[in-house]
Amino acid sequence: MRLFPILTAILVSAFLYTLVIERESLMAFAQGGAVSSDVAGEEAPDETPRVGVVAVKSTASDIANAIILRGQTEAARQVDVRAETSGLVISDPLRKGAFVEAGTILCQLDVGTRNASLAEARAALAGAQARLPETQARVVEARARVTEAQINLNAARKLGQDGFASDTRVASSEAAAESAEAGLQAAISGVASAASSIESAEAAIAAVEQDIERLQISAPFDGLLETDAAELGSLLQPGSACATIIQLDPIKLVGFAPETEVNKLEVGAVAGALLASGDEVTGRVTFLSRSADPTTRTFRVEVQVPNSDLSIRDGQTAEILVQAAGTAAHMLPQSALTLNDQGALGVRIVEQDNIVTFNPVTLLRDTADGVWLAGLPDQAEVIVVGQEFVTDGVAVDVTYRETAMNEVSE
Repeated sequence: MRLFPILTAILVSAFLYTLVIERESLMAFAQGGAVSSDVAGEEAPDETPRVGVVAVKSTASDIANAIILRGQTEAARQVDVRAETSGLVISDPLRKGAFVEAGTILCQLDVGTRNASLAEARAALAGAQARLPETQARVVEARARVTEAQINLNAARKLGQDGFASDTRVASSEAAAESAEAGLQAAISGVASAASSIESAEAAIAAVEQDIERLQISAPFDGLLETDAAELGSLLQPGSACATIIQLDPIKLVGFAPETEVNKLEVGAVAGALLASGDEVTGRVTFLSRSADPTTRTFRVEVQVPNSDLSIRDGQTAEILVQAAGTAAHMLPQSALTLNDQGALGVRIVEQDNIVTFNPVTLLRDTADGVWLAGLPDQAEVIVVGQEFVTDGVAVDVTYRETAMNEVSE
């Protein structure tokens, strides 16, 4: 009675063994194939089909690189011309917008009593110069008295030693010699005092003459008046503004480069700019800051541009392009870009034996024809279709496109 369940269990176990352990042989038998003999010790060759991809053979080219900066125009020089002395303005004012050359008088101040002060200083100089010969003559006279007193002293001492002169006479001669020496020192001091008076008078004259020269406030360089000059009758004190003058030829373009880009720039590099007005200008980099702005962490860049017709104004917005060192890059379609498992941007290239490898790249420029990429070998076979369906180490079946920019017909 129990024989039937036992046979059923044996049959089910045999079926499961065949289905699980001998699955490949079973599938081959079902498809009409023959299972290779294990006695021969050989395995069937791997006939796994390869993934088909489309690639291009790309060659690197040197391209001119450029750094884009946002900035504005700035006057080459701007100065608030101020008074160095006090006085009333006696000249008619020049109006803002007027072009002035270096040396043009912007404000003329009243001379006041300065001419009288100059005459007084000159008279003091003449008096000091007249006293100098008199004091010099006194020195000569004092030297003669010293010589005479020294002779008398020597004679008195000699006579005193021989007993022909008293001690009183010797003492009197010594006193006369000391008095003559003191007179000589006083005469010499008088000469020094006279010379000092001359120098003081000359300094006073120079100060008054310089003060008179400061009455004419002139333009320090060629430029445009940004403000009206001081009005007629205005009282200017030292430091009071006479006018503001700016120089617009040449003019500066000022931009700020980020930390990641500043090392690509150099003084003397060619630069161009598109102004907000639509005008395009070119020049060269004249300054690169070595100190970053503490707030924005950017570096000041100055470009000098000719502006002979003064058409460019101070403070206009500008988009500045500065030429940087050339870079070897590949022009590829944007669709060739992909990401690896770590999120790095790159492309997949075909290497020896048609094995796929991921290559990180740097995007340099995006154009209507494609993207310029750096970081690839000089010669590279880049997959442009099918790169999303393969991974590193996979063997592929490659079809090559003639150029990188041709579209693949589906």
